[in-house]
Amino acid sequence: MIRNVDLVTVRHYIRRMTGDDIKNAVRERYGRIAASRSGDDCCGAGETAQSCCGQPSDPSAAIEYSMIGDAYDIVEGHEADADLGLGCGIPTQYAQLTPGETVVDLGSGAGNDAFVARHHVGDSGRVIGLDMTAEMVERARSIARARGYLNVEFVLGEIESMPIDSQTADIVVSNCTLNLVPDKEQAFAEMLRIIKPGGRFCVSDIVTTGQLPPEVRHSAEAYVGCIAGALERDTYLRLLAQAGFSDIHVQAEREIPLPPDLAGPVAEAGARVLSITVGGRRPH
Repeated sequence: MIRNVDLVTVRHYIRRMTGDDIKNAVRERYGRIAASRSGDDCCGAGETAQSCCGQPSDPSAAIEYSMIGDAYDIVEGHEADADLGLGCGIPTQYAQLTPGETVVDLGSGAGNDAFVARHHVGDSGRVIGLDMTAEMVERARSIARARGYLNVEFVLGEIESMPIDSQTADIVVSNCTLNLVPDKEQAFAEMLRIIKPGGRFCVSDIVTTGQLPPEVRHSAEAYVGCIAGALERDTYLRLLAQAGFSDIHVQAEREIPLPPDLAGPVAEAGARVLSITVGGRRPH
């Protein structure tokens, strides 16, 4: 995530960023994270382990703050090499995945949730991970090859224009990614398109409640959303409904602790930054 010392600069920069600027900044940041932790034998012995498993060779790519911590350590199907600590929830925990299903993971990164999904859908299922950062896609593909996972594929592309056929997915999952997408209405429309009629989604994301103070709003978003803008909670749910989804429901919700320089002003304004896991369906 963004370092505390960068927040003032980022706050002013974000105000004049275009959608493409945001994407490029996110792509660069996540590319450095993926590249700094890559290796021929990730999490093996020696220097490779030091650069891959929590001690990046590039200090600027270090995760200064993780919203999920070590929560995945006890999740079935978890691949430690794919877990870069970038999520804000565990959407597969609520997705009710079953053998034989086709899962699309939006913003799949190094493949953390995709590999967990594969564990649940089994060899008869299929998992497609989509990410716009080439380094993340290559890292995920490398792990899949090393494990011999033939029914998991990773595709390079953007969520607002997915290179995935319509009505492909039984379920879409995503973890702390949609808040990074500049055009969320288009992203939700694309989600609906690739889900089969009667299919569903389960996504974890960052939202806000109340009005964050203007002087800290962009900094808060940069810190917990990694440069992009978190929507207000009710607006997020409303846009999902407007996209055409039904049975929209919040399955989990927790407050994200902010660093001290942001926590005070946010609390004084009566606002909060939340991680929520939301489910819903594409009507038949």
